[in-house]
This record gives sequence, C-alpha cells and structure tokens, in this order.
Amino acid sequence: MTTLDDKLLGEKTHYYCSSGDEDEEDSDEVRTDKKETATFIPEPELNKWEGSSTNTGPKGVIKDWQRFKQLETERREEQEQERLALMKKLSLTCQSAKDEEKAKKQEEDIDAELKELLDDKILEEFKLMHMQQLMEKHTKHSYYGTVVKIQSGQEYLDAVDKADKTTTVVIYIYSGGEKSCKVMYGCFEELAIEYPEVKFCCVEVSIAGLSRHFERRGVPAILIYKNGNLMGNFIRVTDELGDEFVTSDVENYLLEHGMLPDHSLVLSALRNTRDAEHDGSDDD
Repeated sequence: MTTLDDKLLGEKTHYYCSSGDEDEEDSDEVRTDKKETATFIPEPELNKWEGSSTNTGPKGVIKDWQRFKQLETERREEQEQERLALMKKLSLTCQSAKDEEKAKKQEEDIDAELKELLDDKILEEFKLMHMQQLMEKHTKHSYYGTVVKIQSGQEYLDAVDKADKTTTVVIYIYSGGEKSCKVMYGCFEELAIEYPEVKFCCVEVSIAGLSRHFERRGVPAILIYKNGNLMGNFIRVTDELGDEFVTSDVENYLLEHGMLPDHSLVLSALRNTRDAEHDGSDDD
C-alpha cells in the first residue's frame, strides 16, 4: 500500500495493482481494439458524386448551388429547343396545306382555261384573229397595189435588195413579141390589186441583162424574192398554164408553190363569221 510519502517522493510500489490502475489498463485496451485499420478506396469511387453532398461547409454549399443552376439552365435550353422545333413543325404543316390549296386552285384555273380554249367557237375566233394580225402585219409596212415597171438593171437590183425583208417580190420577165407575155402582164395587174402587200414587178428580158438563149427558151418567167434571196424560179410558165390562161390560174399556180399568202382562209373565215352574226340577228 502506497503511503503519502511515497506519492510525494515519486516512488512506485512494484507488484501492486490498484483498482484504479486496472480500469486505466482496460480502457487502453478498448481504445486499441477500436482503432480502425486503413482501407484502400479506388480513385474513381473517390471522385464519383452521387448527386448529393455531405459537405455542409460554405464551399460545398456554393458548389452545390452552382451545379443546380447549371442543370436548371440546361433544362431551360432543352425546353426552348423543343419549343422551337414544335413551332417549326407546325409552321411547315400550315405552309404545306396552304401551298397545296394554292396549287389545286391553279390547276382548276388551268383546266377551266383549257376547256374554254377547246371550244370550237373560241378556236375559230382565235384563228380568225391570228389571220387578221398576219394580214395587218403584211400590209402595215408596205402597200403597193400596182405593177412596178423596171427600166434598168439598177432598178432591178433595187427592187430586190431595198424591199422590206418581210415583203415578197414577184418579178415577171417577158419579151415584147410574145402574145402570152401580154396576157401575163394583165394577170399581174389584177394580182397586184388583190395582194397589195406583195410587190409585183415586170421587166423586159433585154433590160434584165439575160442572155439571148434565155430570151428564146425561158420567157415568160416568174422569179420570186424575199429578203434578197431567190425563193422561186419558174421559167416558161406557159408550159404549165398553157397558152390560154386567166388570172385565177396564175394565182393558184403561185399559191400551190407557196409563193403568195393564202387570203382565201382569212376571207372564208371572215365570211363565215359575218354569216353567223347575221343569222343570230335574224333569230332575235
């Protein structure tokens, strides 16, 4: 048993175990047993964040708040993109329906116009109007109505080269001693009146500068020019028409070869139109 002196002098009593000392030893053993051993944790698991933070310090709170705002911004951007995509889809749908309706209306209008054009009366009126325009076009630029007598080779060239490019020039080459030449000249005078847009000319073979051989075997001859180019060359036309011919024979001969504008179509159409209008007025 330790005395007060021992305690004061610092002496220890060996082989002595007090209840207080035992308690202290037991407590040390318990603390030793409770020491945790070091456990290895992989780095990915250390960095992995489960969506919540156990750090309740100021820095942890700020970090969580920043992450929350970032997610909120991303969610808002996604919603905005979805809204824009939906608006675009609805706009395209409305536009497609409007375009389809417009195309359908245009198609109906075209069908109505075609149906109207296919009507016989409309076609006839259109044909008549077109022919009248052609006649006006021919007579607008030049009007002759008489036979032009060519007195020299230069006049012959001028009659061909200086004529309007749309004007048909018909030149009759004759010999004064031939009976058929006089008849042909009379036919040309009548044709010049009937076709005022065509330039009818006549020239004696000697003035035209042609050879004696042509004079014997080629006359009467008809030459047709347009825009300075020779379009038709009919020599000794009496072989086709005969010695006895009239104006209508010469006219038909030139029409068959496409050398004259066909007035009969226009005149016939005009005549039919006038007859139809006259019949309609009688019925009223």
